[in-house]
Order: sequence, then structure tokens, then C-alpha cells
Amino acid sequence: MEHNQSLNGTISQEAIENCSTLTLIVSNATKQGLRDFNARYGELHGYIAVSVCLFGVLSNIANIIVLTRKNMASSTNTILLWLAVCDLFKMLDYLLFATHFYVMAPNDPNRPGFGSTDFSWICFLLFHASFSIVCHAISIWLTIALAIFRYIYICKPTSGVYYCSQERARFVVLIVAILSIVICVPNYAVNTYDVSRTPKNVTSVLGSEDNVTTYFYPRPRNDNTIEKIVLQVNNWLQAILIKLLPCFMLTTLTLLLVHAMHKAYRKRLKLKSQGRKAESDKNGEHNRITRMLLAVVILFTLTELPQGILTLMNIFVQCFTEAVYDKLGDLLDIMALTNNSVNFILYCTMSTQFRTTFATIFCPQRPAPTARWLKLRIVKSQQVDAEFLEDTDRAKGSTGNNNGHIGSKCASTASEDIAHSSQMPTQCEGRSIEKLPILVECNNGNASHTHGYYPDHSHV
Repeated sequence: MEHNQSLNGTISQEAIENCSTLTLIVSNATKQGLRDFNARYGELHGYIAVSVCLFGVLSNIANIIVLTRKNMASSTNTILLWLAVCDLFKMLDYLLFATHFYVMAPNDPNRPGFGSTDFSWICFLLFHASFSIVCHAISIWLTIALAIFRYIYICKPTSGVYYCSQERARFVVLIVAILSIVICVPNYAVNTYDVSRTPKNVTSVLGSEDNVTTYFYPRPRNDNTIEKIVLQVNNWLQAILIKLLPCFMLTTLTLLLVHAMHKAYRKRLKLKSQGRKAESDKNGEHNRITRMLLAVVILFTLTELPQGILTLMNIFVQCFTEAVYDKLGDLLDIMALTNNSVNFILYCTMSTQFRTTFATIFCPQRPAPTARWLKLRIVKSQQVDAEFLEDTDRAKGSTGNNNGHIGSKCASTASEDIAHSSQMPTQCEGRSIEKLPILVECNNGNASHTHGYYPDHSHV
């Protein structure tokens, strides 16, 4: 849950209406419209979220399989690989959450929000409230690292190869994961649960355990001063380090990448005008990769910027969380889930290497037919060419003893090749046997010849 709405404290509707600061920003009609939207969309959110999560699980598994191939090894793909792993874990976690607490939720008016009669599901909900925040923090900071790596590589192509190596990419992934876990420590501490006992029917007695339904529901710890301080620290950490600062950095990096791409495009045009086509094509491939990564960064920015603004309002406007933020919580969740599941589409549409590797793995084509030799046969002439025999005799007399045996050697080689049809005709004294007429001995002892090999297609 990106918005963590299930663990927020409960404020009565009357208290929300009496918040003077909130009234100056949000009208009563807007607050009523948000309540209606939350109620109507809440009925569909579970089914939409499950569908998005199922697609996201399959697409991120495909991303992981493709990005782990040897030909895909690079610093950029290393970060994209762990981004896909993080998104996969988030999808699996939210799939269980949406299935149980939305799709399969009992229609019980006495049930508290995200409450359950099974204590194990409340334990899962507390885990989900922290695990989803950690995964989200890792995803957004990996996206920032990705943008920084790409910007360095574009601006400093020579030194960028050193500074943006695969080893440094793995180190960055490790540091991001550790720091994200540490940043979310206060969030682990503030989450707890409470118990609500409700009679099964109006006539039941509360003291009778058989007629009482026990609900477990989550809530934040704010019973004493220390818990309130921890809760406030958690709110500030999430607002600054998971929302506002990442949004600012993503927006800045997006502008820098657009500017760098414009410079690279002009450089490509200059190289092409100078006739340096190879360098121009290489530069164009880098631009395509940059465009793909820029699309990933822009999607994250569009998803996180509204949350960052709303989180800032939560801190400074009283009752804003309960009146506005929580009512948009499901919508913010589905935006984040969609962002985590569409990277596969971006990779396929904008990266030729990714698309080719994916097709090789998941859509193997029939193997190309292997080359094989055709069986050949000698076609004998029915008549003796007198002129050819005379030319051959003169050639024998003028070339000496060694060259005089070309015909016999070639005839011997030809007979051997015909017996072993899988072999290519050999060279005779530096000449191809296909370039010489072949002398053969007929049964009557007279010399005959052919005009070369002819393929016998009856044996194919």
C-alpha cells in the first residue's frame, strides 16, 4: 500500500468537517465527491488490481529471464534487472492483499476497515504495510540511479564506461537496498493492531463468547509521547526521502536527459553530414536506449509527483489525510502498480536487443536447414569430340610428365568423389575438377569425356 491508508488513525466525520484549515482548501462538495468516488471505485479496485498484478508478475518474470542472458550484460541492464525483481515482489505481495481484503472481503457492516477474524491475515497486513513501502523505496531510488548512470554515460562517453561499470551498478543496487530498509525502520515500529468484539446478532449477549465475533484490525501506535514522536518522524522520513526528494530528483534528471538527448541528436546529424555513418549509427543506438530509459523515468515521475504533493499537504494541512489522501489511496495504488507492470512493454517496443532476445527465448523459430552436398553423377557423352581429344593430347605433350597426368589424376579423384558423394570435388594440381573435362575409360577401351558434373536431384 503506497499510501498506507489502512494504518492511519480514525477521525470522525464531524471532526473532519470542523477542520478550519481544510475548509479553506477543500470545499464540502469536493469532500463529498471524494467520498462517493472512494466508495464506487472501491468496489472495482480489487478486480482491477488483481488483473494488473497478474500481468505485472508475468511481465516482470519475462524481464528477469531476458535481462539475465549473457548478451544482455551491462550496467544499465543490471539496474533494470533488480528493478524488475523488486517490482515482482511488490506485485506478488499486493496480489495477495487485493485478493483477500478486496475481492474476498465479507460484506459485513460491523467489520472494521481491513479487519479480519483471522489473526494470521492481520500479521500479513502488518508485513504488507512495511514490505510494500520498502519495495517502493528501492524501486524509486533504483530509477534515480538509472537516470544518473545514463546521464553520466551520455555526457562523458569515455570516462562513463569506467564510472558506470557493472561492478559499480551492483554496488549501487546493494547500497540502495540497505538504505531503503534502514529508512523504513520507523514504519516497522509504528504499525500495530487492535481488537474489536461485535455481537453476531442484536439479541446476543456480549459476555457470551459463542455470540461474539472478534475482529483484528491495524492501527498506528500513538498512545504516548514517544510513539507520537516516532509516528511524526516516520511521516517526515517518508515524505522527504520516499516522496518529495525522489520527485524533485526525477524531475531534474528528466530535464537533463532531454537536454542531453537533444545534444546527442545534433551530434549524430553532424557525424552523418561528415560521412561518418558507423559513428552516427552507434550514436543512434545509444539514443534509442536513452529514450527507453527516459520513458521509464517519466512514468515514475508522473506516478510519484502527485503522491509527493499530497504527502506534503498531509504534513501542513490538518485533516487532509483523512478527508483527501485516504479517499484517493486506491487510485494512487493502481497508478503505482500500473507503472511497475508496463516496463516490459517499454522494453519490447523501444529496445531491439531486448525484443530479439525475448523472441529467441520465448518464440523459438524452426532451425534453418543445414547445408548438405547433393549427390552428383557423371553423364557420359555418346559421341567422342575429336577436337577436344586433340587439344587434350597437345596439352599433355607440352606440360611435361607431372602435368601430363592431370587427366588421369582428375579421373581418379572424380571416381573417388562419386563413391563418396558427401565430399566436395578435390583440387587437381591447383585446378578445380569442375573446371576440367573428365576423362573416363569405357568398357571398349576407347576414351570418352563429359562436360562436368550435373546434380542428380533424384537423390535429394
